[in-house]
Amino acid sequence: MPIETSEEDFVDLPTAVERKEIFAVHLQKRKRGLAAFDLDRLAAAAEGFTGAEIERAVVSGLYTAFSRSVELTTDILLELRATRPLSVTRKEAIDALRAWAREHAVMAN
Repeated sequence: MPIETSEEDFVDLPTAVERKEIFAVHLQKRKRGLAAFDLDRLAAAAEGFTGAEIERAVVSGLYTAFSRSVELTTDILLELRATRPLSVTRKEAIDALRAWAREHAVMAN
């Protein structure tokens, strides 16, 4: 009788390239032209952010731009730096999860 094993996939925080892609996806989803944004600066500013936190930054930026009666810009999105990401507020928990994943999971990114 074969022994069944299960693998757990672990997805760590996105890299700079992945953060850039996440910004691109969420800006395009909201009908914003990518040429208007400095995706490299945004990706750098969002170091430590999860994909969901980046999406929230885009949505929040849209609300901010609307309230100011202006178009969404890189500078408005860079206001995300005022937010402390989960990688900071939950650092110990994330470090523990990474330690567990090194021994029990397959890295998925």
